[in-house]
Amino acid sequence: MKHNLFKTLGWVAFLMTFFTCIGLTNANVQAKTYQIGTDVTYPPFEFANKHNQYVGIDIDIMNAIAKEEGFKVHIKPVGFNAAVQSVESGQLDGVIAGMTITPDRQAKFDFGTPYYKTGVIMAVGKNSNITSFKQLKGKRVALKTGTAAADYANSIKKKYGFKTVTFDDSDNMYQDVTTGNSVACFEDQPVMQYGIKQGLKLKIVTKPANTGWYGFAVKKGSHKALITKFNAGLKKIRANGTYDKIVGKYLGSKTNQAVKGKTFTIGTDVTFPPFEFANKHNRYVGIDMDLIRSIANEQGFKVKIKPLGFNAAVQAVESGQIDGVIAGMSITNARKAQFTFSDPYFTSGVVMAVAKNSHVKKLSELRGKKVAVKTGTAGADYANSLKKKYGFTVVTFDDSNNMYQDVTTGNSAACFEDDPVMKYAIKQGAKLKIVTKPAESAPYGFAVKKGRNQALMSAFNNGLKDLKASGTYDNIKAKYLGTDKAKVAASESGNSSEDRSFLGLIKQNKGALLSGFSETMWLTVVSIFFATVFGVIVGLLGVVPGKFFNGLSSVLIYIFRGMPLLVLALFIYTGIPSLTGEKIPAFVAGVVTLTFNEGAYIAAFVKGGIQAVDPGQMEAARSLGLPFGKSMRKVILPQGIRIMIPSFINQFIITLKDTSILSIIGLLELTQTGKIIIARNLEGFKVWTIIALMYLIVITLLTWLSNWVQRRTNV
Repeated sequence: MKHNLFKTLGWVAFLMTFFTCIGLTNANVQAKTYQIGTDVTYPPFEFANKHNQYVGIDIDIMNAIAKEEGFKVHIKPVGFNAAVQSVESGQLDGVIAGMTITPDRQAKFDFGTPYYKTGVIMAVGKNSNITSFKQLKGKRVALKTGTAAADYANSIKKKYGFKTVTFDDSDNMYQDVTTGNSVACFEDQPVMQYGIKQGLKLKIVTKPANTGWYGFAVKKGSHKALITKFNAGLKKIRANGTYDKIVGKYLGSKTNQAVKGKTFTIGTDVTFPPFEFANKHNRYVGIDMDLIRSIANEQGFKVKIKPLGFNAAVQAVESGQIDGVIAGMSITNARKAQFTFSDPYFTSGVVMAVAKNSHVKKLSELRGKKVAVKTGTAGADYANSLKKKYGFTVVTFDDSNNMYQDVTTGNSAACFEDDPVMKYAIKQGAKLKIVTKPAESAPYGFAVKKGRNQALMSAFNNGLKDLKASGTYDNIKAKYLGTDKAKVAASESGNSSEDRSFLGLIKQNKGALLSGFSETMWLTVVSIFFATVFGVIVGLLGVVPGKFFNGLSSVLIYIFRGMPLLVLALFIYTGIPSLTGEKIPAFVAGVVTLTFNEGAYIAAFVKGGIQAVDPGQMEAARSLGLPFGKSMRKVILPQGIRIMIPSFINQFIITLKDTSILSIIGLLELTQTGKIIIARNLEGFKVWTIIALMYLIVITLLTWLSNWVQRRTNV
C-alpha cells in the first residue's frame, strides 16, 4: 500500500514538473513578436549605422518599450509611405517613423501616447541670403513626400508664391538645396538640427511652425493590446530616465565627463509653487524640480535637492555650501555680478494681487497703503522701484503664504508676485485676485557661484537644449501650467482629494509632521547636551580665582547671549564657509549655533547659581583645610545645582522653541515642515494650529517635569 502510494505521488510530481516546464516553454515561445514598419532615411529617428544596424530615436524607443513590456519587435525599414500603406493593408502591425499625429491620420489609425514634440522649419544653403517666406516668391522649394513639412509648405505656397518639388528621401531633398536647384527645403526641426550637426551645409532660418506630436500608430480598430503596451512602456521609460537618455544620445551633446556620476547639492525655495513645492507624498516637485532632475538624468549626474528657502539658498551658493540654486531666480545685472546663470528656461512677469473683496484696481490707488512682498524676489524689486512714485510702504516676508495672508487679513492692501505663481496660488484657494497685467518680465535661470562649477553649468545648458528638442521641456511646463494644469497640479499636490479638516490634515501629513518633530527633538537633545558642557565650563571659569578666566567667561557670555540666534546661524552656516572654503553640514551648523547661544545662557545661570551660595560656605570649607577645588566640588556645587536644576529644564524648553529659527539654514524641523505643507494646500491657520499644539504638548510635559524637580529639590 505504501509502495503504491509513493509510486503514485512520484508520478504526480513528475507530471507536474513536466507540464510546468511545458508551460514555461510555451510562455517563452508565445512571447509576441510584432512587425513594426519604419522609414529608411529619417535620422536621427531612424537610420542605418556603420554596422548596417537600424538605430535612432524611434528604433531605440520601440526596443526599450518592448523590453519593458515583455514582447518582441521586428523592425522593417520599408520607407515612410510603404510603412503606412503596409499597416493599412494589415501587412505590418504598426509604424513608428516620426509620424505626426493629424486629424486625417487619426481617421485611419489609432495612435499611442504622443512621444515627441516637433515643429516645421525652413532651411536654406549656408551662403543663402533668404531669411523669410516672403523671399521665396517665384522660387523652387524642396519637400519630402508625405511629411508634415510638405503639408505645411503646400499650405502656404500660394500665399508666398513659390513652387515645390518632392523627393522620396531626405538626402536627395537636402542635395537639391545645397546644389542650388531649390532655394530652400521644409523639414522637421530635430531632423534638420541633426543633419546640420552631421555636416549638412544648410542653416535654419525660421522658428518652428505648425508644431505637432509624433506618435506610434496601428490600423484603426486593430492591435489595441499593442497600443496599450506601447503606452504603458512609454510611461515607464519616461519615469526611469531611459527616454531622456535615448533622445540625448542622438540630439544632445556628449555627456560631460567632468560631471558624469557626480552628485551635486542644489538649493531651492520651500514655498514657490508651481516651480517648487512638496506634493502629498512629501516629495519636492514643480517645474524647477522636474527640470533639474530630467537634466541630471539626461546628462549623467545626480542631484540632491535642499529646500532652504530662497534667501538661504542664494547665500549657501555664495558661501560654497551648495553647488547651485534653481528657485525661480530672475536673471538680473546685480545677480550676474555674483553668479553665473544658465540659459533662461522660463520668462515671467510681476503682477499685483489684492483681496477678493478689495476695490483696489491699479497702482495709483496704493497711496498711503501698505504692500506685502517676498524678500529677494523680482516682485519685491519691482514694488520697491515704484513705492516712491505711488506713495506706498513695503513690508517683507520670507515665504509666499505669509505674504498672501497679510493681504487677505487686510494688513496690507496688495502684494506683488510672479504671474504663474500667483495664478497657481489662486487656483489652490488663495482668496486673492490679480488686478494688473504682467510687468517687468524677466527670465529665470539656474545659477552657480561665479567662477565655480562651470562643468555643471555647461551640463545644465546642454541638457536644457536636449529637453527642449525632445519635447520633455514642454511636457514639464504643460504638467503644471498647461490647459489641463488644474487637474494635473491637483493630482500632484493632492488638492482634489484632500480632507481639509484638522483631522484630515493630520492624517495626510502625519509622516511629514513626525519627521519634522523628530528632527526638532534630535536637534534639541544634541544641542542641549553640548550647550550644558559648554555652559558649565564657561560658568565655572567665571567663579574660579583669576581675573583672566573671569574676564574670558564674561566676554563669551556677552558675545553669544547678545548675538541674535538668526544672525549666529547664518554666520556659522554661510559666513565661515565663505572664509574657509570648507562646507559645514546644516545639522552641524544648527547644533553649533544652539550650543553657543543656549550655552551662554546656561553659563550665566551656572555662574549665578554658584555665586548665590552663601560665601561663608566656601570660607568655612577653606578654614577646615579643604583646597579650592574640593571645596567647590563637595560643598558649593551640590548646593548650587539645586538652585540651577529648574533653570536647566527651562533652558531645554527655550532650546526646543529656538530650533524653529534654524529653518533659515534649511533644516527640516517642525516649523520648516509646516511651511512646506502650507505651500501645497495654503491652509496656514490649520497647519500652524496643529504645529502650535505639538509644541505646546511637549512644552507642557517639560514644564510639569520642571515643577516636579523643583518640588523635589526643595524638600
